[in-house]
Amino acid sequence: MRYLDEFNDPVLARSLIEQIAAAATRPWAIMEVCGGQTHSIIRNGIDQLLTDQIELIHGPGCPVCVTPLEMIDRALAIAARPNVIFTSFGDMLRVPGSRDDLFSVKARGGDVRIVYSPLDAVALAHEHPDKEVVFFGVGFETTAPANAMAVFQARQRGLVNFSMLVSHVLVPQAIEALMTSPTSRVNGFLAAGHVCSVMGTAQYRPLAERHHVPIVVTGFEPLDVLDGIRRCVLQLEAGRAEVENAYPRAVSDEGNVHAQQMLATVFEQCDRQWRGIGMIPQSGWRLTPEFAAFDAERRFDVGELTVSEPERCRAGDVLQGVLKPDECECFATECTPRTPMGATMVSSEGACAAYYQYRRLDPPKVARRG
Repeated sequence: MRYLDEFNDPVLARSLIEQIAAAATRPWAIMEVCGGQTHSIIRNGIDQLLTDQIELIHGPGCPVCVTPLEMIDRALAIAARPNVIFTSFGDMLRVPGSRDDLFSVKARGGDVRIVYSPLDAVALAHEHPDKEVVFFGVGFETTAPANAMAVFQARQRGLVNFSMLVSHVLVPQAIEALMTSPTSRVNGFLAAGHVCSVMGTAQYRPLAERHHVPIVVTGFEPLDVLDGIRRCVLQLEAGRAEVENAYPRAVSDEGNVHAQQMLATVFEQCDRQWRGIGMIPQSGWRLTPEFAAFDAERRFDVGELTVSEPERCRAGDVLQGVLKPDECECFATECTPRTPMGATMVSSEGACAAYYQYRRLDPPKVARRG
């Protein structure tokens, strides 16, 4: 309770809001990278409390949301096989593929199981040597070390019936893609604290220098977010573009060195498709040749499967900050958590899900075309 009270203090929140208003002398657009930060902002009405000079843009920081459509279809194809136990975190089961989702496969008799750790999937492979156990490895740098450890342990234990469908993506490359996009309106970033707790802050400095954009590493509680916005505005007003750590209780400059070593052992960088955004060079991880035997795409021969994005779903524009979720003509009508057109509506960190839960009763907005 101490930390809940400490980082939700309304008096401190009001003070930070007043400091932001006093500092901002011109309009600034700040993008929060992480979907957890988006939900904190919308749930607590932070964007509505700020001065009109500050616009918060929601970024592509939900790994479930940016998992490409063809990767979902690959998961569905594997999960439907009779000898497979397909495991995943729960937030992937409702994400729509081109025609289906994992819940539907489970309803038709597929052995689809929710696990709370990739090591649970390794344990299942040990318990069921007659089955192929597949874990759906989705996420940013935050979840990647545990997934790397699962593959590493599976090899150590000689589990030839374990494999991983890898769909890991990397935050710095996404920031680079956003800043080089002709539609970008971003003046500063709130970087994801949990990602930096693993990777540190050094990889953001070249981005800040190259694009002259402040990047403030920020936590997820209301005061964390407000302090990150305050620091970003102060940099912008002073003409500075630096990487600043506003989350020192969890983030150090060097990050988690042991986790980074495990990642370097099991994964290597590769080009990666992002749902609704497209291909971003060197923005993902795949298994190294040393661990290629555990690659589910190769084992089940689904790597060449490709599909097209739904034409009417504008989740890609939401993920790039081109429009807000409630500016989409399908929001809360055709597209709902029960009938989602895109992953941003069903993910626990999706921007569309946040707006549906907290803003769907607000007056509708006119859709913008990015």
